Amino acid sequence: MVDHYQVLGVTRNATKQEVKEAFRRLAVKYHPDKHAQSPDHVRLNATVRFKLVSEAYEVLNDDRKRASYNAVSDSDCFRRTSGTYSNPYGNRYGYGYSARNSRGQGSSFSSAFESTFRYLTTRAFLLNLALAGGMCFAFTAIDTSGETLWKMRNSGKSFEDAMDSLEKTKVHKDEG
Repeated sequence: MVDHYQVLGVTRNATKQEVKEAFRRLAVKYHPDKHAQSPDHVRLNATVRFKLVSEAYEVLNDDRKRASYNAVSDSDCFRRTSGTYSNPYGNRYGYGYSARNSRGQGSSFSSAFESTFRYLTTRAFLLNLALAGGMCFAFTAIDTSGETLWKMRNSGKSFEDAMDSLEKTKVHKDEG
């Protein structure tokens, strides 16, 4: 979750008028029409910032949405790691979270559990797990199909009987 107050550059106790002024100032600065002739990366950066500013204004200007946002952000256990954010577009807003509570509370077990849970639910881990499961299934199917094919072609003989028969044949050839 983006810190809407930081996006607009206002404090948590800012009035509606302060929020509105901050929004207008930033909306003019980052409006896509203003950057229509800019290079792609500048235009994309401005568009992303404009969307963030618009979303922040929409939430902070409405009393119900603001109260809901404040309640969620106050109880959010995945706090941001610092005052600045990283974004793939290079601006200072984005989604930077750590698994630790910013208040420093919580045991090392819960912190380790949260870190492990976050790792185990990453897309890369789940894809690797699915690949490993698929390979295990394939190896099991191949192993089972080999045994089934043996039984179909050699009815009445077990694999061990066939091996004993081969050993006897080798011994007879060596003697003769």
